[in-house]
Amino acid sequence: MAKVRILSDRVANQIAAGEVIERPAAVVKELVENAVDAGATRIEVEFRHGGRSLMSVEDNGHGMSRDDALLALERHATSKISEADDLNRLASFGFRGEALPSIASVSRFILQTREAGTDVGSEILVNGGKFVHVRDCGRPVGTRIEVSQLFNSVPARRKFLKTDQTEAAHIITGVRLYALAFPQVAFTLIEDGRVIFRSPECVDLLGRVTEIFGRQLAGQLTPIDVSENGMRLSGLIGLPGQGRSSRHEMITFINQRPVDSRAINYALIESYHESLPKGRYPLAFVFFELDPAAVDVNVHPSKREVRFRSETAVRGFIIRSVLMRLRELGEVSVPVAPEVFVPVAARSITLPPFAMRTPVVPSPTTAPKLAPVLPARVERRMDDQAPQVLPEIVRPISPPVVSAPAWRFLGLAHGSYGLFETKAGLVLLDRRAAHERIWFERLQAQFSEGAVPSQRLLLPIPVELDPIASALLLDRLEFLNGHGFEVVEFGRNFFRIEGVPAWMEPADSEPFVRELLGALRDGQLQERKLDVAREQLARLAASRAIRLGEVVSEEAMQSLVAQLFACRAPLTSPGGTPTHIEFSHGELSRRFQR
Repeated sequence: MAKVRILSDRVANQIAAGEVIERPAAVVKELVENAVDAGATRIEVEFRHGGRSLMSVEDNGHGMSRDDALLALERHATSKISEADDLNRLASFGFRGEALPSIASVSRFILQTREAGTDVGSEILVNGGKFVHVRDCGRPVGTRIEVSQLFNSVPARRKFLKTDQTEAAHIITGVRLYALAFPQVAFTLIEDGRVIFRSPECVDLLGRVTEIFGRQLAGQLTPIDVSENGMRLSGLIGLPGQGRSSRHEMITFINQRPVDSRAINYALIESYHESLPKGRYPLAFVFFELDPAAVDVNVHPSKREVRFRSETAVRGFIIRSVLMRLRELGEVSVPVAPEVFVPVAARSITLPPFAMRTPVVPSPTTAPKLAPVLPARVERRMDDQAPQVLPEIVRPISPPVVSAPAWRFLGLAHGSYGLFETKAGLVLLDRRAAHERIWFERLQAQFSEGAVPSQRLLLPIPVELDPIASALLLDRLEFLNGHGFEVVEFGRNFFRIEGVPAWMEPADSEPFVRELLGALRDGQLQERKLDVAREQLARLAASRAIRLGEVVSEEAMQSLVAQLFACRAPLTSPGGTPTHIEFSHGELSRRFQR
């Protein structure tokens, strides 16, 4: 029978590293937090190959003596707290004393530091938890930590790392959070020798947001500063109607610590309930301050999760504060429609792109003026002068593989479902799912054949991005331009859209590019495998390509059915949902108990 034994410090550190150091971004996070706690006003972060081969953080903080540096590599050694009661009034990021020994136990770790008042600094090299040397070195006041060969002593952990692009995105996102939290600190971020962003000391948060996210996004924000009962909410929130399709621009801090708080996120979303349409998220860069004793940051070693003593009070305060600010701006309660791109052939309306988007069948007096704008979608009948709206999708995509069923159209239900009578019973057709399937296979065919029709724009569309999105776009320009777009770099974090696919309206190109970058951040688009990337791009485009008209003719619905059953997989949408549901005579009889 095995005997109980005390683990060695090296093994204990490697076990702790499994909680503290789950990926390269966690290493950078811990080192940046230590630099901030050291009073640094300048922090430079560099990494290579997604942090696998190298990560370094250099600061101009107060530095350490040799004895303190050696002690910092021991487990549970910290200068942040000394008693248990200190956990109730934490004013620093670090306090557990686990980060440095955990990092040193699973990498090649070099620490160089010098404190003010000394002539030379100290260099400590640790490889896989074993001390290699401790010697003098020359360097300015401050600390530089270099971490290479991450997980060299536990190679099994390397298998769980994602691609370099994914790991790099996590590092960039993390550094950006601390740059936002401390505008008074100058940050530099370098990836593979290329500067991702270099932000000098900023006077306020708006300046830092402008540096990182660009002037275009900064112009959509308004300041907020409300205090009540020991709580304070400050920072920047989005103007009414300015929303995003993801939460990447909804960033929250508690006592200047970047956190993922469901209570705060839900409170922000609830506050914009009447200002944004469903599925859109508000812009927010907000700082929530309260008594440290009223929040527990020691929930998880990563310190990204927190617990409030009174979550109800926190949520109510944030909702009241944001609503009060929105009312001061004179916000309206009518949600603004989200920006989605709509291919010309997918629309069942006869209005030009610059007109109102409400589906309308024009009167005879207005038809002659509109006919030249969209000639492919309107034809004049011989028996009267009213224009006839053609099917919502009119271009064939491929020779029919399956014959279209003989369904008799009965009408629309809730504007989204077509009701058909068949010999076997009834069919409910999901118009959106059907259109998405048709467009998905059409775009897939165009992408695979490399024959994506494109149109150059008379007036290029400018796009300003934050450095992270800019870096993502630069790395994928060739892929994007090979699929109907023509996007060129036009300065630091600026781009111009000079051409778009023929199936896209120019005004919809910028929102689509931003949606595409959001999907890249979420890991939904991996362009390394070209076939997979094309399929994902087609799925993304098809899901955002459709806006259904409220009025549709029988001819349009019959054409939709014919084109759907000409597809390779007519039974489901690209997302896997059914395109139609059948009710047999037998099932109908059972339902009505006949």
